[in-house]
Amino acid sequence: MLAAVAFSLFSSSSEEDLRDEAQKKEDDIILLLKKAKLSMYRGQLQAASDFLHQAIALAHQTHNTQAIIYTYSLMANLAYVQGQLDNAEKLFKAAMSFILSGGTPQDDNSVIEISLKLATIYASQNKTELAEHGYRFCSESLQAKLDKLATIPAEQRSEEEELRKETRLLLGLCLDSRARYRASAHRLSQAAQDYGHALRICREEQGETHPQTLVLMSDLATILDLQGRYDEALPLIQRAMELSRIAGHPDQHVLLGNMAGILLHQGELEESERLYREARSLAEAVGDQDALQQIRDGLKEVGKRRHEQKNKEYAARE
Repeated sequence: MLAAVAFSLFSSSSEEDLRDEAQKKEDDIILLLKKAKLSMYRGQLQAASDFLHQAIALAHQTHNTQAIIYTYSLMANLAYVQGQLDNAEKLFKAAMSFILSGGTPQDDNSVIEISLKLATIYASQNKTELAEHGYRFCSESLQAKLDKLATIPAEQRSEEEELRKETRLLLGLCLDSRARYRASAHRLSQAAQDYGHALRICREEQGETHPQTLVLMSDLATILDLQGRYDEALPLIQRAMELSRIAGHPDQHVLLGNMAGILLHQGELEESERLYREARSLAEAVGDQDALQQIRDGLKEVGKRRHEQKNKEYAARE
């Protein structure tokens, strides 16, 4: 009897030790991931990479599938930021493989989110066929899921509301990404269509003053401007600017620069220059070097057009 009790106590103690060890390793993984994310935020990319490699090794060692998927995704995002597109592709595919091997369906939002990132990588690599296929898979899968959710009886829809919103916002993200890809390929009509759809989703799901809504308004206005649809572009960018001032949008300088560019194309040189200068002050305050370069280019173009205008006026007087 005493031997049985002793064995029982030993067995319980061993199980508890195993649980404690497993919990300790999981805590170690979480700590490494937190350190990696903090390093990424601080721009310490090599340190972030080191922490992630430690985390993935420990996750594989403990067969922690959830940690493996999450860590691979972070590693892929880090590689993408560093411009290591081939490596990012491999890591995203590794994460997707673990997700699918667990029985997750192909139209699950987690799978589609990774598929969207892969499509973005292919677009950056000018792999047109793969990019087009990826974007099409994402948009059609998400729309099919939304159509299916819409058939659920009204009294049951509240249970699926979170999934519906998440799916619709992911569709908006997909359309936004495809719009930028199409715009870079000078397919402006298609880009305008995608931006318009993404804007409608963002407005309805997150409100008109949401930062992403304002960015989409500005991006759509820019595409309309490039198409020569000035009567549509100007009111849209003006509305975006009004709302950005009210909401205190962090990228007001970007929207101001876009508005200045649209006015420049319409020949409103004085107002364009004024907005470019305001945008420059804001961009300098936040240290946005990319925006500053675009603003400088815009001001140079204003100066060039002023010079051309003066030459025409001089020639007309002769």
